[in-house]
Amino acid sequence: METKQKSSPQAAAPPSASTAPVARLTSYHVKPAQQDAFRQALSEYVAGALQSTGNIMAEAYAERDKAGVLWLVERWETQTHLEAHQKSSPAAAISRLAAEALEAPAETLAVQDLEPLAKEAWQRAPNPDDQPMTVMLFVDAKPGTGAEFKKRYHAAMPQIRGEAGVVTYQLTQIEGAADKFITYEKFRSEQALQDHLKFPFLAPILDFLHSSITNPPFEQGLHKLTELAPLHWK
Repeated sequence: METKQKSSPQAAAPPSASTAPVARLTSYHVKPAQQDAFRQALSEYVAGALQSTGNIMAEAYAERDKAGVLWLVERWETQTHLEAHQKSSPAAAISRLAAEALEAPAETLAVQDLEPLAKEAWQRAPNPDDQPMTVMLFVDAKPGTGAEFKKRYHAAMPQIRGEAGVVTYQLTQIEGAADKFITYEKFRSEQALQDHLKFPFLAPILDFLHSSITNPPFEQGLHKLTELAPLHWK
């Protein structure tokens, strides 16, 4: 009797570059005379992105202590969706304005979300009586310590996201850099941020930040941001 060999289960193929989610941050250093116009252009880009097929989130910010440093944070279901929006009128307007408005070329960082969120979580709005603030922390960990940093954050993430003062929280890794990370943290208020730093489950992460980064103190990598768009609470 012929025996049939059992076929081994096939591992799922990783998503191709064209079908994988895309997350990126773009920074712009804008000349003083062009800041209002560039802020408006970014706001219009965000408004268009949020209405576009395949968009997960889009937000624009200005740094609180450096009014000329603007950020565009966006996530798309695929590279194809991003490229389609790059052909839009708001994207073209930014490109035209950038030619004369920027003090240096824009810098775009491609990142990978390490603790994925659904679209609904990314677009969660603050409460009407909140005074929201967003911070990004750039972490350049010592060579070979990135895995430990991710491990500590992964253990704490459920408690972090469960904090009453947290709207959205994500840890990302800069693509192609095993030890470089960015946290994206949106709080309901400045006080919520201060309360967050006191929670016991954050202690292992803070200990890492104090002992295992290449350029201490870690606060040098902290960017406090004012949201320009979409301004859910206004």
